[in-house]
Amino acid sequence: MKKENLIALLEGAKALSSQVDIDKVIELLTQLEPEVKTEKVLGMSPELADELRDSIESVLRHNAYSDQLVDLDSAEFELDYNNQIRLQSVEVNTDEILEFVSAAIEKFIVEPAADDLINLALAE
Repeated sequence: MKKENLIALLEGAKALSSQVDIDKVIELLTQLEPEVKTEKVLGMSPELADELRDSIESVLRHNAYSDQLVDLDSAEFELDYNNQIRLQSVEVNTDEILEFVSAAIEKFIVEPAADDLINLALAE
């Protein structure tokens, strides 16, 4: 029996009499079903994590030699001994990298069904 049902029974008994038998109330309370709260735990399987890592790695490797990952205008060089040119510093284009990673992650996003959204809203 659910809480709503118990309340309805007690309201019905109250309408018949101003007194309610304590034994009846105790009996009804023992029939109550425990409230079950479901909590959705989010996570991913090791297999999915591996697929996601591989997808991100593939995207970054594919674009590794493009000028999109680093800001070529920010590159600083120095002349090393034996007249060798050495890269001293270069800025990383984090916005571009985030776009690549986001595109790789979007492949794994599954839109929840309408029923899941309704159940989630009701659970809150």
